[in-house]
Amino acid sequence: MIKLILLYSTRNMKARKVTTFLTSAGMALVVFVFATVLMLSEGLKKTLVSTGSFDNLIVIKKGSNTEVQSGIERQKASLIETVPEIAIGDDGKRIVAKELVVLMVLPKKIDAKPANVVIRGVSEKSLVLRPQVNIIQGRFPKEGSNEIIVGKSISDKFEGVNLGESIKFAMREWTIIGIFDAGSRGYNSEIWGDIDQMMQAFRRPVYSSVLFKMRDSSEFESIKERIEKDPRLSLEVKRETKYYEEQSEMMATFLKILGLSLTTIFSVGAVIGAMITMYSAVANRINEIGTLRALGFQRIVILGAFVAESILLGLIGGIIGLFFASFMQFLTISTMNWQTFSELAFSFTLTFDIIYQALLFAILMGVGGGLLPAIYGARKNIVDALRAV
Repeated sequence: MIKLILLYSTRNMKARKVTTFLTSAGMALVVFVFATVLMLSEGLKKTLVSTGSFDNLIVIKKGSNTEVQSGIERQKASLIETVPEIAIGDDGKRIVAKELVVLMVLPKKIDAKPANVVIRGVSEKSLVLRPQVNIIQGRFPKEGSNEIIVGKSISDKFEGVNLGESIKFAMREWTIIGIFDAGSRGYNSEIWGDIDQMMQAFRRPVYSSVLFKMRDSSEFESIKERIEKDPRLSLEVKRETKYYEEQSEMMATFLKILGLSLTTIFSVGAVIGAMITMYSAVANRINEIGTLRALGFQRIVILGAFVAESILLGLIGGIIGLFFASFMQFLTISTMNWQTFSELAFSFTLTFDIIYQALLFAILMGVGGGLLPAIYGARKNIVDALRAV
């Protein structure tokens, strides 16, 4: 019976190729928008969350949401450096880095419009704490120098930040002696330089954060409790992955709400289009319905045939929409990180969950567009239907 229903539905879809194509194309457009929004949100979350390392802890001032808002005095930073649970490197030194994070404006290559860029003051262990960061051209800045390295996204998208060039900020000339690549991570949208020189240039007497690697990941809770309950410090401790995950939540939620609102509007149009198509199909096949009823087919079978046809239309549209949405993965776009108000580059990300949700959404559109016409067709009286023969 199910096979018969599917054969009947596919035969009728082939017979109405133009209508089938237009209806599926409308649904494909909606699925494309739906999938793209989810991919955008997922790509943003992946970029920020993957930026951090699970074994790294970041210490910022209590009440600060980001490093940009944080300030840690030198004495407090020195106390953090003495935490016994900090891992020891191959050179016998603690794997800990005191860092500064400030913002600077640079013009974009495309339209020369200014955008905020993260400037990070780093120390010798900053690169050790971030093994996912690789210097692809040049070298790491020398301690005490006005040398800087720039992320690949910065080099690709902003003016005057190529290897060997100099840029001026904080009343100094800084020479670009390296370009680093952090893959899809947020560090790609930063500029790094010596921490002491950065603090002097920006006249910042305090650090933004202290980052260190734990010798044992299971000691997180004890470290967090000791530092946060110390009345001398007034600091907050987070896993680096959690810190960046919190930054992504607000942006990802906003993008989802905005995108799903647009998708809802578009989907209403697609469902109405499917309804019109299916009502037309029912009207053109009244004689077939009468013949099927006369042969003993029950109303539920006819109902199922028309709903199946509408679902097939939705699935075709869903597959086409996903196919074109998958090419968005090759694009890298930039947006403002609303937590730090700086430029952040990221890519669209397609996952199995998104594929599943998009296809389910396409099926629901098909059901929504085909159910009422199917009920209308199934309720046709045998005598009335046969009169149309």
